[in-house]
Amino acid sequence: MNILLVYPEIPDTFWSFKHALKFVRKQASLPPLGLLTVAALLPESWQKRVLDLNVTRLTESDLNWADQVFISGMDIQRESANEIIDRCHRHGLTVVAGGPLFSCAPDEFPEVDHLILDEAEITLPEYLSDFRTGTPAQIYRSEKHPDLLMTPNPQWHLINFKHYATMGIQYSRGCPYNCEFCNVTSLFGHRPRTKSPDQIIAELDTLYARGWRDRVFFVDDNFIGNKKELKKNLLPALIDWRIKHPEISFITESSINLADDEQLLQMLRLAGFQSVFIGIETPDNGSLCEAHKSQNQNRDLIADVKRIHQAGIQVQGGFIVGFDNDTPSIFERQIRFIQQSGIVIAMVGMLQAPTGTKLFDRMHKTGRLLGLMSGDNVDGNTNILPVMGLETLREGYKHLMENIYAPKQYYRRLKIFLKDFSPNLVKSPIRLSEVGAFIRSIFQLGVRGKERVYYWRLFFWTLFRKPKLFPLAITMSIYGYHFRKVCELHVS
Repeated sequence: MNILLVYPEIPDTFWSFKHALKFVRKQASLPPLGLLTVAALLPESWQKRVLDLNVTRLTESDLNWADQVFISGMDIQRESANEIIDRCHRHGLTVVAGGPLFSCAPDEFPEVDHLILDEAEITLPEYLSDFRTGTPAQIYRSEKHPDLLMTPNPQWHLINFKHYATMGIQYSRGCPYNCEFCNVTSLFGHRPRTKSPDQIIAELDTLYARGWRDRVFFVDDNFIGNKKELKKNLLPALIDWRIKHPEISFITESSINLADDEQLLQMLRLAGFQSVFIGIETPDNGSLCEAHKSQNQNRDLIADVKRIHQAGIQVQGGFIVGFDNDTPSIFERQIRFIQQSGIVIAMVGMLQAPTGTKLFDRMHKTGRLLGLMSGDNVDGNTNILPVMGLETLREGYKHLMENIYAPKQYYRRLKIFLKDFSPNLVKSPIRLSEVGAFIRSIFQLGVRGKERVYYWRLFFWTLFRKPKLFPLAITMSIYGYHFRKVCELHVS
């Protein structure tokens, strides 16, 4: 069998980093980790190719080679996925699909030949068994969650590393919390399941052996979901591994209670973690209660963020407006919070209801559901009718986004962050791509850009006051350019 594993295109949005990637001459931020893992679950005798439409095109030659096409993706890739499915069927190919996009709304894809839903370690072997006997079903589902000790090492040889800015790796699935708007628990359950330290080290060794010397993103939805296991086993192994591989750094996602554990912060720092995405959501405690975001309630969230910054780990924050409890004052409150916290990378979206969540069910029962969510957190859209009114929400959201990503506000916030930040520096050789990005930033931001005054002020301030953070300041300036371009596309 010739299996073509296709990853749909991600549109121009917040996490695509498309405008920033041009500075380092990369095509995509992350590789399709799910498909690389699925490839390892397929029979060894089968021929496999991974085609990432974020770095290349789907050609007639690809389709002629394939016996079956496997597709995986997220909500934001829906349009591209539908185009791929249609094209494959016109070519007479069998389409096999899985991943969050299909698992959350399988009824939206009746044309897919075989839906391998939920977690592939369980459902894919069932499909393969039926395929061998010539009796494959259309849908394979399981309410069970697999032990991740059975998850194989992704087949990294199927991609070209030069296309990507960051590599991905997964340690755990599942989250102990129960946020109303989040579908992580409906996909992966409440009990965090983990791989062994030996599995993770083996995956890192494979990446290193194949020449990777840059950032690695632990894609876990909540990396600290099982803090006891993390601190006892994985982090000590990562700290030891990084002694021999100091040029590798890590980023991940976490809940805000990371700020409560000084030992955990220091272990993450020693292991080489440089940034963490945290769902802050809102400074309004009533809205946090409404969303069942218990881990964020009754806290000094700004102090928590600054504690993490002072530990040498940058906080990237997720924010939401449009909760039932929100009033029009929330937009200015969010602006003040984001500025004062020094969260440079602040993803702000309107509240959306993903399928499979309690919020989706509540909106459906009360007649406030407008359809399926887009999957794009910053496109200025929502799939629910907000209590404050749709136009009020849209206008307030537009004001918020145009404010926090205006050059004056962005560079001011970046300076606040640099003042607070205690750097966790990674010793690594200077790369030609970084030199090129620096030079291009001078021309694009310092000469041609409308932010040039703020760019040069930050340039010289960092150079003389925080010289060790100068590369980070330039990187954040480039990210700001990307975020402004996304704002212009969606909400300006």
